[in-house]
Amino acid sequence: MEIFGYTFRDDALLKEALTTPAYRMVHPRATDNQRLEFLGDAVLGLLAAERLYAAFPHAAEGALTVRRTHMVSSAALCAAANRFDLVSRLKRNRGASELSRHAKTLADAVEAILGAAYLDGGFAAARTIFETLGLPTQGQSDDTECDNPKGALQERVQALKPPRHPVYELVRAEGAAHAPVFTVRVTVEGVGCAEASAGSHKEAEAAAAAQLLRTLDERRRRGAAACPAVAGELK
Repeated sequence: MEIFGYTFRDDALLKEALTTPAYRMVHPRATDNQRLEFLGDAVLGLLAAERLYAAFPHAAEGALTVRRTHMVSSAALCAAANRFDLVSRLKRNRGASELSRHAKTLADAVEAILGAAYLDGGFAAARTIFETLGLPTQGQSDDTECDNPKGALQERVQALKPPRHPVYELVRAEGAAHAPVFTVRVTVEGVGCAEASAGSHKEAEAAAAAQLLRTLDERRRRGAAACPAVAGELK
């Protein structure tokens, strides 16, 4: 069986990767894809880090972390799944409602397939699928948020009722004088916080803001806001 440019030697692994947890409600003896998703999440993280490390040789750790967060986000994985019409190959309950294009089930299945490929053919197999997926290395398509994450975060939280203001705090500064590493935390009352590291205080603040924006976007998509009072306002 072939998927995402890779042909499995063990078809059972791919079948398991395509079996959603909901399928087990009707077929309790089936094995769903959650264990493979757990493994695939780790494989995906390593492959993404490897790609970004090579693609951006001068980027600081914090900037790479932000890029990786975007690259492996549910939104990016769902977009890839939709390009290849993955939903048509999933094992779901007969008569189940149509899956949203942003359903976490799709993102989980992509990760499960990566995990299955790793077991089937090692990193070479997983890398073949990773390359075919074409996950973005540049971050969000929203240029404003990419170019000025601090400004974007400021605008979003000031639009809340009552308005909020991001507070940036230097957590630590370490490393040699010629290669310092600054870690900054940004906090928005009632919304959340995020940390990031970079080679300058300014870059670390921007990376932390980008990370918090990413968290807010993920929270809104999944409908699992930690602060329900502001969940609908984080647009």
